Amino acid sequence: MPHPVDVHVGKRVRHRRWLVGMTQQQLAERVGIKFQQIQKYETGANRVSASRLWDIADALDVDVSFFFEGLETQGADREETPEGVPADILGDKEALDLVRSYYSIPENQRRRLFDLARVLSDVA
Repeated sequence: MPHPVDVHVGKRVRHRRWLVGMTQQQLAERVGIKFQQIQKYETGANRVSASRLWDIADALDVDVSFFFEGLETQGADREETPEGVPADILGDKEALDLVRSYYSIPENQRRRLFDLARVLSDVA
């Protein structure tokens, strides 16, 4: 049975890879391994060594600490945060697609969209 930390790190690898729009094959090529190994890391089936995690962080353009963020709250049995947002928002592919799309919008339009979303959430 995979260790919860390995599962968490694997999820964070997958989330970051999705966020930057990279396939498992592309990440594997950048790291110098086969894509099947990326699959195993992302499910937590295989542990990621420190040196490999360093290479993955470099390929995904994040600090190594990114993969451990949220780990301390993982044991909490909360389905949602107080704001009604799912606790594992990065586990939702639709949310990741939305974030990716949001950041592809020019900054001035993005700011207007953000303001609109804020107004709509206050009304609801």
